[in-house]
Amino acid sequence: MSTESRRAVRRRKGLSTWRLVRYADDFVALVFGSQEDTAALREEIATVLAPMGLRLSEAKTQVVHMAEGFDFLGFHVQWRRKRGTNRWHVCAFIANRPIRWVKARIRALTNRLSQQSMGSVLIRLNQIMRGWANYLKHAVAKHTFDILEHFVWWRVIRMLRIRHRWRWKDSRRRFATPTGRWRRPAMDGIELFNIATVPVTRCRYRASNIPNPWTPANHA
Repeated sequence: MSTESRRAVRRRKGLSTWRLVRYADDFVALVFGSQEDTAALREEIATVLAPMGLRLSEAKTQVVHMAEGFDFLGFHVQWRRKRGTNRWHVCAFIANRPIRWVKARIRALTNRLSQQSMGSVLIRLNQIMRGWANYLKHAVAKHTFDILEHFVWWRVIRMLRIRHRWRWKDSRRRFATPTGRWRRPAMDGIELFNIATVPVTRCRYRASNIPNPWTPANHA
């Protein structure tokens, strides 16, 4: 199964094929075949890992159909039909766990009773959102970024209202322009980062001949 032609020959014979995608100690096996083929491959993987003193984690290892999708490295990979067509594509979305994590960090930093200076809060918020968005910007993430932008903006505004005892009209006077547009909260020249402005880009294609520790050439 090292080349596309060899995998095509196996498929024509009714045999299953699979590809391994790995990152550090995490990996996913993508199987073109039946559920029985996938279960057999899982047992084979466990057999290969056993001599190295490794075993598959029961909590993290599961067999799923691409229509259900699976979480891998913060992404939710799922088979979806393109709207208005009968064409199906494998899409990567942001998984629920990273979204819960970043919202928890935002809530902790924008606690209404927090005694941190507004400048330090904005710096930390910007650092978290920039790093989080740059890692996940290759997913189908535009809608999620828009939701998080609305979430963090309101968290900051509400924190300021409680801290300074502003009424709603006081907030509008400070953050709304005469045309009705809202300004970004800022302090000491530090402006709240707009996560919705992060461009969503597709992953750069890399050929399948990427060197790995098991390539024979690396042991020559």
